[in-house]
This record gives sequence, structure tokens and C-alpha cells, in this order.
Amino acid sequence: MKQDATRNPAYTVDCEDFVHVVEFNPFESGDSGNLIAYGGNNYVVIGTCTFQEEEADVEGIQYKTLRTLHHGVRVDGIAWSPETRLDSLPPVIKFCTSASDLKIRLFTSDLQDKNEFKVLEGHSDFINSLAFDPKEGQEIASVSDDHTCRIWNLEGRQTAHFALHSPGMSVCWHPEENFKLMVAEKNGTIRFYDLVTHQAILSLESEQIPLMSAHWCLKNTFKVGAVAGNDWLIWDITRSSYPQETRPVHMDRACLFRWSTISESLFATAGYPGKTSSQCQIHHLGHPQPILEGSVAIGSGLSWHRTLPLCAMGGDRKLSFWVTEV
Repeated sequence: MKQDATRNPAYTVDCEDFVHVVEFNPFESGDSGNLIAYGGNNYVVIGTCTFQEEEADVEGIQYKTLRTLHHGVRVDGIAWSPETRLDSLPPVIKFCTSASDLKIRLFTSDLQDKNEFKVLEGHSDFINSLAFDPKEGQEIASVSDDHTCRIWNLEGRQTAHFALHSPGMSVCWHPEENFKLMVAEKNGTIRFYDLVTHQAILSLESEQIPLMSAHWCLKNTFKVGAVAGNDWLIWDITRSSYPQETRPVHMDRACLFRWSTISESLFATAGYPGKTSSQCQIHHLGHPQPILEGSVAIGSGLSWHRTLPLCAMGGDRKLSFWVTEV
């Protein structure tokens, strides 16, 4: 599979500025189009995209910008709220961002006159990851280089605070059990917290540093994946606190890991932006080599489509999309 694995994106969308982060909405929004958000140096764009893999009468990709929101500062992270609905009247668009000014902004829009945001302040260093609780959408978790994980309510108040031993790199909620939170630290430790008792209930060790990104598998919550150093690592938390599988992937260090939303064997990794391009690799646990490799001009961000084996990455005035087999 290796010889024909390197290829150009299946689809691209032109953007007005550099794209730092891109996120498909992972929740059902009541509309056939797929909501996508991407952020640049001082704006966030909300759009919908439909692909020919899901609609027979679409040629390639059909993309439409719904709203461009002024952000005023570079966008570093985006997390969608499960309260987002396109089939309500008026529609509800709700998401939060992390930014280079160390603040979180909670945006609410009806795609017409109402475009509001609330600022959440408390972190004292770069925010590396943030996520809405997936059931109710009433809390936001964030982790930072300031060695903390913080939980916020929608009023902007902190409801919990965990001291970490090193920078927090990734945070994920359990998809079903709202009181369980996963926090990955740069020192290679991944901890699971009980938000009722505010205690750590389990930890995993990568034995490699720096750990840059980790993700909880939605299709099988016993699986956790991460990238540390040049390698990807996969844990089965029922079997060991050490990885079951590891493999070197990116010569220039790996920086992002994302499980597919539709398969527990499919995941993507991204390497650090080089001088001209960033590498995106799609992996399947049944194959020893990446099943797809692509590169993007100074790429950043990585996100999977909610229902298709399709992965998006941002870059220099462009969104790139790769399609693979499950």
C-alpha cells in the first residue's frame, strides 16, 4: 500500500488568510451539511461543506461560508458545543476558541443579527487544548502550558482546577460519562479524572517525551492514542498503563493525533511544519505503513468528518481534505 500512498488532497477550499486550526462539528446539528470552523490570524469562519461521498448530485465538494467572525487575535484552538443546531429557529451556532492572548472566547451566533462572545480568563500561559462536555454542553475544559487543567461553566466561572506536573497538551471528555476527563501532559503522563470527586482515577505512561497530542477513541473508549517524539502510541487501558503499539512516523517530530470518528482502527497524525510543508499521515491499525500520506504548505490543525473517512487540515490560505478507505 505504501507505493501509492502519497497523494494530493481529494478536495481543497481557498481561504483568505493562513489557517491555524480547523474543526469539523463532531455533533449532529440537524442539517445534512457538515459544519466546519477554521481560524486564522484574527478571524473565525463558520461554513458548511457537503461531499460527493454523501450526496450523489454534488461534484467533489460543495462549500459555503455562513459567517465570518472578527476575533482580533490569532486563533489557536476551536471546540464545538453540542448545543449547535441548524434546524432550530433561529439557528444556534455555539463554539469556543483559545487564542494567543491566553484567553478563551465563547461565541454564540444565530447567523443573523446576534453574534456575541464572552471572554474566559484565568490561564497564565499558552492554552494547548479545549473541549466542550459532549452531553450537555454546559462546561468547557482547557489545558495550558501553565501546568493546569481548568473546568469552566458558560458564565465564565471556573468550577474545577487541577494542578498538573508539566504543560497540559490535550484534554478530552468521555463521550458517554460526563464526569470522566482525560488530560495528557507533555511529560508523557495521561491521567483520567473523576469530576465528581476531583480525583485522578487512572494514569497511562508514554515512556517517551515530549508528548504533544493525545486523543480518546470515541468508537472504543478503552483505546487512547498519542504522539510523542517521532512516534505514535496506542494504549488499551484495560490491559496496561504502557502502550500496546508504537511506531515511528514523522522524521521531524509528530505534533497532532486524531482518531477517526467512525472507526477504532483509523487515525491521523501530523508532523511539525517544516520550512515549506507539513506532513499528514492516515494510519490503519491493520497496516504496518501509513495508508495515506499528504503534505500541506505550512499545515496546521487536523480534524475528521463526523460520518466519513475524511480528514481536514489547514494551511497557507487553504483547507485540504483527504479521503481514505475504512
